[in-house]
Amino acid sequence: MRMMQCVWMSVVTVLLFASPAVRAQELKKLSLDDVSSIGLRISTDSTVKTEGNGSVKIETAWPTTVCLGEVAGLDVEAAKLVFKAKVRSDLDGSAFLEMWVQIGDGQYFSKGINDPVKAKSDWKTIQTPFMFQKGQRPEKVTLNLVIDGKGTVWIDDIVLSKEHLK
Repeated sequence: MRMMQCVWMSVVTVLLFASPAVRAQELKKLSLDDVSSIGLRISTDSTVKTEGNGSVKIETAWPTTVCLGEVAGLDVEAAKLVFKAKVRSDLDGSAFLEMWVQIGDGQYFSKGINDPVKAKSDWKTIQTPFMFQKGQRPEKVTLNLVIDGKGTVWIDDIVLSKEHLK
């Protein structure tokens, strides 16, 4: 009986892959002739800042993740890596920091969902930590700002620091 089931499954599989290709039905075509259709605008704001010559102003029509940069070659082992930034918002929703860490072949993340900015807020320092055990060393760290909503977020004074574990 088992042999018959295996033969039957093999025949069905061959028939499915041997059948003529089904033409895909196009549901929607997105034109990128006008960049405003993306719903995301990133610019330098020289009037709203906490340090330096300006902040990064991010205006979005829907939830998005913005990569702020990647860092490699960090000397971090048996320590806590902390990603901090000053953030201001005028959102219908919230925003938080996210850090992706590559260790060997693995990708791991830390999301600062417990330390967001929400709605309309003044400058606030938010952060997300990542703990490294002995023998763990990051090959690459990706720093993101996750916006869970729509509106405007300003980000400035990004700092990546190392704290020794106790």
